Amino acid sequence: MSDQRPILTTRQGHPVRDNQSLRTVGERGPATLENYQFIEKITHFDRERIPERVVHARGAGAHGWFEAYGKIGDEPASKYTRARVLNETGVKTPMFVRFSTVAGAKESPETERDPRGFAVKFKTVEGNWDLVGNNLKVFFIRDAIKFPDMIHAFKPDPVTNRQEAWRFFDFVAQHPESIHMVTWLKSPWGIPANYREMEGSGVNTYKLVNDQGEAVLCKFHWIPKQGVRNLTSAQASEIQGKDVGHATRDLYDNISAGNFPEWEFAVQIMPDGPNDHLSFDPLDDTKRWPEDQFPLLKCGRMVLDRVPDNFFAEVEQSAFGTGVLVDGIDFSDDKMLQGRTLSYSDTQRYRVGANYLQLPINAPQPGVKVHSNQRDGTMTYQVDGHGPNRHINYEPSTLAEGLREAPKPARDYHQPVSGNLGRYQTSRAEDDYTQAGNRYRSFQDWEREDLIANLVGDMKQCPEAIQLRMVWHFWHADEDYGRRVAEGAGIDLEKAKALPPLPGRAAPHKRLTTETYTDGTPSHKVAAE
Repeated sequence: MSDQRPILTTRQGHPVRDNQSLRTVGERGPATLENYQFIEKITHFDRERIPERVVHARGAGAHGWFEAYGKIGDEPASKYTRARVLNETGVKTPMFVRFSTVAGAKESPETERDPRGFAVKFKTVEGNWDLVGNNLKVFFIRDAIKFPDMIHAFKPDPVTNRQEAWRFFDFVAQHPESIHMVTWLKSPWGIPANYREMEGSGVNTYKLVNDQGEAVLCKFHWIPKQGVRNLTSAQASEIQGKDVGHATRDLYDNISAGNFPEWEFAVQIMPDGPNDHLSFDPLDDTKRWPEDQFPLLKCGRMVLDRVPDNFFAEVEQSAFGTGVLVDGIDFSDDKMLQGRTLSYSDTQRYRVGANYLQLPINAPQPGVKVHSNQRDGTMTYQVDGHGPNRHINYEPSTLAEGLREAPKPARDYHQPVSGNLGRYQTSRAEDDYTQAGNRYRSFQDWEREDLIANLVGDMKQCPEAIQLRMVWHFWHADEDYGRRVAEGAGIDLEKAKALPPLPGRAAPHKRLTTETYTDGTPSHKVAAE
C-alpha cells in the first residue's frame, strides 16, 4: 500500500528528509552549528509553555556547599583536571540544587512515576559550573533531535489533555535504546521515596582536562549518604492520597531541623577516544558505564543546609545549563549533551528573560566580578563590568581601553576530528538490550514484581501493534521479562517473537558493521562515490 501520510516539513516549508539524527562529523564526531532543522525544532520546543517550564516544572530547591577532597579516588585531582573546584581542599564552594519531576505540571504530585531532575549550580571562584542530570543515570534517547518528539509523546494528549500509555509506548517501541531507561522507570526506582534518599548523575559524558592539555572521558555521580529508598506504586498511591508535595516537605523539614542531607561526589573515568573494545559507545547516554570496569572515584561532598527564603525568586527563577562549565571540565561529543547545551540556555532566556544571569540565584558568587560586552535586553538590572572606557562595548579595540581576552592555558586540549558530514545511526547497538536485561536480572523479586505489574497495566491500554513490539523488546532483553509481561497482559508471545527487527536498525544484540547513515547507506560507500 502506498503511504498517503503528509510529508513532515520545517516551518519554512522545507521537507524533512531525516528526523532521526543530528548532522555530525563522523558517527561519533561533534554536531555542527548549521543544524538548522534541529535549531528550529528545539528553539520552538523551548518556547512551548509560558511561563512554566516545559519539563521539570514541579521542583524544590535548597542551598548548600561543596568541598573537594583534592583527590579523584586515590590520585591527586590534578592528574585529571585543572579545575580549581575539584583541586582545592578546605574551600566550601556555595551551591544551589534544584530537584524536580520531569513530565508533570507545576502542581503535579511528587509521587508520580517519572525521572527526577538533579540540577546543581556550583558557584566557584572561577564562575558558575552547572551539572544538570537525573537520578537514574541514563536517558531514553541518545540524539537530541528526538527530544521534542519524546516529550510530546510523554506529555498529555493534545486533544484529551490526558497522559496516555499508548502514546508513551508508541514512541518507545521505535527506539530500542529506550528499553534500558523504561526498565528502570517502571520499577520502584521510578518513584524515589524523597529527594534526600536519591542518587544523582550528570547522565551525559564530559571530559576532564589537566594542565598538560590531556583529556579523559568522565561521568559525574552523586551518592546519598542517607542511603537510597524507593516506593512501589501502592506505597506512592497511599502517600499521594495525603500529600501531593511530600518530597518538598521532607527536604525542607529535615534541613530546618538541622538534619542536613549530604551526598558524596564521584566520577567515572575512561581514556578519551572511541574505546572500540567496548560493546557500547561511552558517548551514548542510554548506557551506564559498568562500575566493575569504571569504578566510582570519590572526589568531594555536598551538604544542603539552607532552604530558600522565597520559592519563586530562588527555585522558580533558578536557571541551569549544560554548557555552563569551568576550565578543566569540557564537552564530549555526546549528541544529547551537544543538543542540551543549546536548548537549556535558550530556554532560560525565553522563560526567565534575556538577563536571567543578573538574578542573584543565577549570578556567580559575589567574589567573581562579571565583565562582558553583553548589553540591554528586557529587565536589564545593571550594566556588566566594563573596561576603562565605557564607550567601548566591543572587543578588540585599537585603543586598548576595552576588555581583553584571558590568558590562554600553556597547554590546551585539541581533539582530533575527521569524518564525513552526515546523519548517522549508532553502530554500537548490541547493548541496547543487554544493559536492560542485566538491570532486570539485578532487581530483587519485589522490584521485578512491581515492574511487571506496572508494565502489564500499561500494555492493557495499548493497541495490539504496540503491545507486540514492546513484548518483542522485553523478550530480547530477557526471555523471562518478555514472557511475564505477555502473560500478565494477555499478549500472544509467539506472535510477538515472530516480529522482524525494526527497519533500518541493527538486529537485537548485533551492531552495524560500519558507519551507516540513517537511510541505511554505509558512509564509506558515499565517500567512494
